[in-house]
Amino acid sequence: MRELLWPRKGFLRPIRYLTMRILRLSASPHAVAAGVAAGVFVSWTPFIGVHFIMAFVITYFLSGNMVAAALGCAAFGNPLTYPFIWGITWEIGHLLLSREDHLAGQAVDLAAMFHKLNFMELWKPVLEPMLLGAIPPGIVTAVALYALTFYTVRGFQTRRRTRLMERARLRLADPASDIPSV
Repeated sequence: MRELLWPRKGFLRPIRYLTMRILRLSASPHAVAAGVAAGVFVSWTPFIGVHFIMAFVITYFLSGNMVAAALGCAAFGNPLTYPFIWGITWEIGHLLLSREDHLAGQAVDLAAMFHKLNFMELWKPVLEPMLLGAIPPGIVTAVALYALTFYTVRGFQTRRRTRLMERARLRLADPASDIPSV
């Protein structure tokens, strides 16, 4: 029971794992950062079933890394963050459309709307505000994470390259040394 409420290795372990997985991708810093940014941007949209496909298409046009796009999608858009994303995009969408919540006080049967899959009934009350509301926070987070990822990956790759060159130099200088290979 304790493991379920408080994991033995902590809650930050998955975040550290994803961070190291992204840093260790063997692509240029731009490709990794573009992939992560595309995945994060797409996670703001209300089209959950096609996030990965949308991220791959955007990543392709940005010459990004597909694995980084998938990791950006999975890390940013997940069941823990979707309620917050939906609330933020809903509110921003209504602000951008300059409309009051015309559904206030009315019950909306989303299950019935989705069951019928009538796109026009879903567009006005649900999808339009959420899609328009996803653009500003999507752009802001994508740009911020592009910059953060680009400089972090570039620094990590530079330090790694320096370490590997130092080991190679030491191995050439003293071939009998016990320096472990990488």
